[in-house]
Amino acid sequence: MGSEGQPMLPVLDFTMEDLKPGTNSWLTTCRRVRQAFEEYGCFVAVYDKASVGLQNGVFGSMKELFDLPAETKQRNIYEGMPLKGYVGQRPQIPLHESMGIDEGTTLEGIQNFIQKMWPNGNDQFCKYIFEYAKLAEDLDRMVARMIFESYGVLKHYDTYIGSTSYLLRLLAHKAPEQVEQQLGFVAHTDKSFTTILHQNQVNGLMVETRDGHWIDVDFSSPTSFVVMAGDALMAWSNDRIKSPNHKVLMKGNEIRYSLGLFAFYKGIMQVPEELIDEEHPLQYKPFDHLGLLNFTYSANMKAYCGV
Repeated sequence: MGSEGQPMLPVLDFTMEDLKPGTNSWLTTCRRVRQAFEEYGCFVAVYDKASVGLQNGVFGSMKELFDLPAETKQRNIYEGMPLKGYVGQRPQIPLHESMGIDEGTTLEGIQNFIQKMWPNGNDQFCKYIFEYAKLAEDLDRMVARMIFESYGVLKHYDTYIGSTSYLLRLLAHKAPEQVEQQLGFVAHTDKSFTTILHQNQVNGLMVETRDGHWIDVDFSSPTSFVVMAGDALMAWSNDRIKSPNHKVLMKGNEIRYSLGLFAFYKGIMQVPEELIDEEHPLQYKPFDHLGLLNFTYSANMKAYCGV
């Protein structure tokens, strides 16, 4: 519990030297990951792989990016995938601005993005964002393996990872002009399988619990990452895990820079047979994960592929 009995998200340690498959610490963390996902749909991971130099480089690069002229930022478009590109200048979420890098853990994906923003290149941006993306990808893959292992379906893990691509979104939330809190981004669930979130020292993320309470998430430490279940993981787990509703509320006078790494499965995803039983009858038909992105952002999983 946090201050005044406020519930807090579970905090799981991913810094242990021997956190390797088969070790005791791995098996313990596997159980805790599953429990956190089943209870909250997300957790805070303590993960110390990002050096101070990398953190400074990443957030300095993000400031440089969001300081570009609006017409430059609006070049961030992906044909046929409106949700992957630039979002900003919207009256209902005036504090929010974000951009997407498709195939965001690959050098090619990041360089394609840079080409649109800085036609003459930007080596520093490339270096920092690529290093950060690979580190977040490592954490995501570790968590995914733990999910598959804890549900006894590890044999499907390699197929999943072999067909997974990542969207890296870079987000800026401006400080509100008023003293009171102001909406940074509307309440929503992610469409991903899993999402890895990281931020500078400015908090703002809130997560809704299963019983309808909103928790303020403090992950302002440089070693804190939020790991969140998306709608695809909810469907894959046959509703054992629920993707949590979350939003951003801003206060104070600093810009919040954050990064979201979203895992998407390129292909048809289905509930493993092992996760279907009397207590958990099948809830979702096989679905095209990338198709879900185009189904409309507000649509829910039941409407898309519910049984």
